[in-house]
Amino acid sequence: MGNTVAREDFEWVYTDQPHADRRKEILAKHPEIKALMKPDYNLIWVVVLMVLAQLTAFYLVKDLDWKWVIFWAYVFGSCISHSMTLAIHEISHNSAFGNSKAMWNRWFGIFANLPLGLPYSISFKRYHMDHHRYLGGDGIDVDIPTNFEGWFFCTRFRKFIWIVLQPLFYAIRPLCINPKPITRLEIINLLAQLSFDVVIYYLWGVKSIFYMLAGSILGLGLHPISGHFIAEHYMFLKGHETYSYYGPLNLLTFNVGYHNEHHDFPNIPGKSLPLVKKIAAEYYDNLPQYNSWIKVLYDFVMDDTISPYSRMKRHLKGEVQQD
Repeated sequence: MGNTVAREDFEWVYTDQPHADRRKEILAKHPEIKALMKPDYNLIWVVVLMVLAQLTAFYLVKDLDWKWVIFWAYVFGSCISHSMTLAIHEISHNSAFGNSKAMWNRWFGIFANLPLGLPYSISFKRYHMDHHRYLGGDGIDVDIPTNFEGWFFCTRFRKFIWIVLQPLFYAIRPLCINPKPITRLEIINLLAQLSFDVVIYYLWGVKSIFYMLAGSILGLGLHPISGHFIAEHYMFLKGHETYSYYGPLNLLTFNVGYHNEHHDFPNIPGKSLPLVKKIAAEYYDNLPQYNSWIKVLYDFVMDDTISPYSRMKRHLKGEVQQD
C-alpha cells in the first residue's frame, strides 16, 4: 500500500497535439461530418429539467434525518451535479444556442450552475478553451496537475486521497498554474450563485444547502462518474494522451467519454459524437479505449507506475492567446 511509483516527472513531448491534424484528415475523407457542427437545442430542455429536478430534491430533503440527507446527496444529488458540470461543459462550447449567440450560452451556463451551489460556469469556460487550444501546455493547461500533486500523491493510499479531493485541486490549480484577472461575467456568476444559495437557505434551511453542496463535492470526488477525469488524458499507455470511453455512463454525461472525438471536433455537441465515431470508424476503433470508469479509478490507485505525473506536457511555441 505504501509502494512509491516510479515516475518522477511528467512525460515531456516536443510534438503538437494530434487532434488538429486528425480533424483535417477526417474532414477531407468524410466531409459529411461538417453537417454535425450545429447546436443541440435539446440540451436546453434537458438542463431546465435537471435544474427543476434538483429544486424538487432541495424541497424533499429539507425535513429528512441527516443520514438520509447524506444518503440522497451521494446516491442522487452527486449524479445530477456531476452531470450538470458536463452540461456546463457542453454549454461552454456554445452547444446550446450556437456560436452566433455566444452570450446566450454564457447566461444559460450561469443558470445551469445554480443547483451546484458554487460559482463555476464562467471560469470553467475560460480555462477549458485553453485546454483545447494548448493541450498539455506548460503553464496554460490547468487540467495538468501541479508538480506538488505529482510529487506528493505517489502511493496507493495518497492517490486514493487525491481522487477524493479532486474538486479541491480543480478549484485551486488555476490559481497556482495560470491565474487570470476576474471578469465582469465571473462576478455576475458569483453574485447570482450567492443569491440563489441565500434564497434556498431562507426557503428550506440548512439541510437543502448541505444536500446541494455535498452532492457537488461528492459527485466530483470518489464517484464512478469521476473516472472520466483520469480516463480522458492520463497516460496508461505510453505515447497516447487522449482516450475515449464507450460505456453506459455516457448516458449521464452528454457523451463526454467520446473524448478523442470531442478533441478532434470540439464544435460538435456530445449528442452527435457517436455518429462521428461511426462515420470515421477507421480512425477511432483502433485507438486505446475504456469501457469502465470504475476500473480506471481502481487501476489508477493500484498501478504503481501511474500517478498524477502520468500526463503528457509540452513547452508551447509562438504566441499564446487566452480567453
